[in-house]
Amino acid sequence: MDGGYAEGVAGRRSLSAQKQPLDRLNLEGRIYDYRSSTGLISIMNLSQISSSLAPAEATAAGSRPLSLPQGTGRRQRRASETRLRLFRCALQLIAERGLANVTVEDVTEAADVGKGTFFNYFETKDHVLGVMAEIQLGKVGEAASRAASGKQTIYAALRQLAKRLAEEPGRSPSLARAFISSFLASEKVREIIKRNMREGRQTIAEVIATGQQRGEINPGLKKEKIAIQFLQACIGSVLLWSLHEKPALEVWIEDSFQHFWRSIATSGKEQEP
Repeated sequence: MDGGYAEGVAGRRSLSAQKQPLDRLNLEGRIYDYRSSTGLISIMNLSQISSSLAPAEATAAGSRPLSLPQGTGRRQRRASETRLRLFRCALQLIAERGLANVTVEDVTEAADVGKGTFFNYFETKDHVLGVMAEIQLGKVGEAASRAASGKQTIYAALRQLAKRLAEEPGRSPSLARAFISSFLASEKVREIIKRNMREGRQTIAEVIATGQQRGEINPGLKKEKIAIQFLQACIGSVLLWSLHEKPALEVWIEDSFQHFWRSIATSGKEQEP
């Protein structure tokens, strides 16, 4: 190999690494995976890839599955890793510059792949943000598992979930605005988000039902409406914070959650037991 060419490739990879402080994205090399038919929601390492959305369903919505069935070959595992890397790089750039100021070329350069590779995984740059909705659904599943195990009160599980749902869009006001504008502008992205939000809302409703059974939440309230109210509190907080930028998003989320909880808690259990 020509020495100059090798140095150029090495320099490009070094630059790419500098542009990707992936640890800031707090994804820790993991992807969120879920199976709608069984309600199973789990977190898989890239080395333990299992099934995700049905390929036909995901492709129809403009976003390919995050993961692949067990037993897939090296090429398919690398493809899944490439998709995750593109997502991370895009998220970082959007957080720094805003969606309108990020091009597909910027993302592929940061991820150190060819421009054509991007379109193997995402229909447009807006569809990258659809992956965030899949990640959010994984967080809802984690909360449901903790609540079902009895290791957390429902108050604690929902409070932690509210904070975790704000993590990705809360990395910067510009990223939050980009996330909101992406599903306002694109019908296909809206379908991705609507599908994930619908499943997430159903899971949250079951957490609410558990809280009612345990005497933490008013049993006279409808679990489905409480689940919608919870999402409204979370999404509304992110939206208002993205517009005003102050106080910190954590403050918006905490205030909204406390008001939400007081409206549904069984009398005498307005605060965490």
